[in-house]
Amino acid sequence: MAFSSSSSSSSFVTLEDNSTRLSISSTDNLKGFILAFASSAFIGSSFIIKKIGLQRAGASGSRASSGGYGYLREPFWWVGMVTMIVGELANFVAYVYAPAVLVTPLGALSIIVSAILAHFFLKEKLQKMGILGCVLCVEGSILIVLHSPSEHSLNSVEQIWELAIQPAFLLYTASAIAVVLVLVLYCEPRFGQTNILVYTSICSIIGSLTVMSIKAVGIAIKLTFEGSSQVACFQTWIFVMVAVSCIITQLNYLNKALDTFNAAIVSPIYFALFTSLTIFASAIMFKDWSGQSASNIVSALCGFITVLSGTMVLHSTRDSDPRPVTDLYSSMSPKVSWLIYANGESRKQKDDDVLLPDFDTILKQDHFK
Repeated sequence: MAFSSSSSSSSFVTLEDNSTRLSISSTDNLKGFILAFASSAFIGSSFIIKKIGLQRAGASGSRASSGGYGYLREPFWWVGMVTMIVGELANFVAYVYAPAVLVTPLGALSIIVSAILAHFFLKEKLQKMGILGCVLCVEGSILIVLHSPSEHSLNSVEQIWELAIQPAFLLYTASAIAVVLVLVLYCEPRFGQTNILVYTSICSIIGSLTVMSIKAVGIAIKLTFEGSSQVACFQTWIFVMVAVSCIITQLNYLNKALDTFNAAIVSPIYFALFTSLTIFASAIMFKDWSGQSASNIVSALCGFITVLSGTMVLHSTRDSDPRPVTDLYSSMSPKVSWLIYANGESRKQKDDDVLLPDFDTILKQDHFK
């Protein structure tokens, strides 16, 4: 009887501890959700504000896509930058309290914000199918929030370091760096101005590594404030250096993407690639799905697919930015002009034709292949 009583007491204590952990985990997930929601509003706005600044800078000097940095003298760009920093700080803290599987997909809300603001301030028309895309993003986000996994407890930076140097994640990191080098050294000079996937892929791949290092730094700061200082650990500073390097690279190529292509196209494609790679990287490093039921995993994945579908619908309803006027006819082949004569007659003229003295004006047709 004494043994039975002791066993029952032990079981009761275990259940009580599990209940407490679940309660704390739910509270942390709620904090992460609120912070991620606020982050999306700030980041979505920053896309549009920075785009306005880039347009103003490009009108008076060299464009960011051409290697120019005139936007650094544009106040609107700096307002957008500050807005983005506030959003990223909120996002940074959100990763401390909630897993990447919950926080990252909520970035879909920033796409809705940027699409709506682009409609009013950049005259990038949001059509009815775009509204459907926004609704899909919201529905998918709700599914993810309801079925997201709980955050695993980590008590030191050393534990995170052990996760970071496991063979599977080292393979992912090496592959990511190799792909980025190919994109930067080979693809960007050849296709950067015509293929949106070049810039957005660089941002997204580097971004997945940014999130992993940011999460490590955030946990280190949280543990330090709780009394377990992580400042003396060399791993903390390695994560800090990786995070800073990745953030600078992301910003550089994000500026190029925004300056070259339509903001309402950049946002959803960047989100889709970034979210997919971040969830994949987090699943490898932090093992987010470990211990989760099959129904929760399937529901969260369905939510993620719904969000991706919404971003693709938004993408399909938007037109890309027109080419700069100065470059419109630079790559025409063949080049054809219309000669308008004073008597009203007209004929086509090619580059090797000799101009006659009685022509009145030249009209060039739009670019064609």
